[in-house]
Amino acid sequence: MTKPFTGIKVLEVAAWTFVPAAGAVLADLGADVIKVEPPNGDPQRALMNLLAQSADGGKVANPFLEIPNRGKRSITLDLNAEKGRETLLRLAEESDVFLTSYLPAVRAKLGITADDLRAVNPNLIYAAGSGWGRNGPMADQGAYDLAAAWASSSMAFKMSRGGTEPIFQPAAFFDLLGGNTIAGAVGGALFHRERTGEAVDVDVSLLNMGMWALSPDITAGPHVGQIGAPPRDAAPNPVVNSYATADGRWLYLVLLQADRFWAELCQTIDRPDLIEDPRFTDLPTRAANARECVAELDATFARHTLDEWRTRFKDFTGVWAPVLSPAEVHDHVQVSPNGLLASLESNDGAPFRLPVSPMHFGGEPGTPEGPAPELGQHTELLLLENGFDWDQITALREAGAFG
Repeated sequence: MTKPFTGIKVLEVAAWTFVPAAGAVLADLGADVIKVEPPNGDPQRALMNLLAQSADGGKVANPFLEIPNRGKRSITLDLNAEKGRETLLRLAEESDVFLTSYLPAVRAKLGITADDLRAVNPNLIYAAGSGWGRNGPMADQGAYDLAAAWASSSMAFKMSRGGTEPIFQPAAFFDLLGGNTIAGAVGGALFHRERTGEAVDVDVSLLNMGMWALSPDITAGPHVGQIGAPPRDAAPNPVVNSYATADGRWLYLVLLQADRFWAELCQTIDRPDLIEDPRFTDLPTRAANARECVAELDATFARHTLDEWRTRFKDFTGVWAPVLSPAEVHDHVQVSPNGLLASLESNDGAPFRLPVSPMHFGGEPGTPEGPAPELGQHTELLLLENGFDWDQITALREAGAFG
């Protein structure tokens, strides 16, 4: 199994999901990621909601802890204490990458800016994730992806069809996409360092992530105005649309080359009469008669259950997909062959499966090395590995380095 970051040491001073998710990707791909936590821990450890509760009352792992922290080692340090900060600098001396989500003013107060850390390690890649970017009047304002990416990029506007009540973002949606982006950027920075000897800063913001995802709409926005998603029953291309089945399930047709697949679709759904219907002969006429076309397809898809449509679409050459629940994703026919879910057990014994990071090398995914660590689980081991002896560790503890 190819793990391209094997041998790379990452020092992570970050909380919640966005930047820690980058550490998780790097750990999946072989890096030794040291998660530095305050004495009371990353607040993510206490974040529990319905996704962390079992329907049958059994033991369940907390996805908000496991997903962005799997495969890491945890050390507790009080960076407000002089000895805690000194210990961090000692760890930074032997690290390749520093990951942080702390705001610029906090980093300056704690003495963990890029200049501070490069004073002890000039070769350190310094990677920061923020809500609003490193410059501008909001640079020192905190953010979550719901605010900085979902709401501020126009994603919520688009998803709510441009004027209705906005829907909520799926949990950690842009955090996880952004974490993957940071990990990729770190790889690029390491490659640059290998070629030139120069250690550079990496910056990724949630606002930029959201804008990148909405690039077509944002690029066109000043010219076409505020256009939300069209109503489903008037989709300008009726075969790029969603349809309900007889058992209350939904499927998507994604026939971007509409005329190429129209006749085959009509045969597949047992509606050959629609092929030569003068209202639907090509894309322009279907667009002009969109409501009538969608109504015909609505009535047709409502005749059979989703499983029956799966059978009918088995040999269809166009793109379509059923709308799956999170539980059903586990059983998708492409998940197991590609190793897209890794099986783990949390430190308290709860078995779970979580998605592997999406960058695969050598034909195999980078699978997690283990679950999220317990708070401070590796503090003494990491200090010993970095040249501290037991007397020094005791002295650090007495000096409040660990809180």
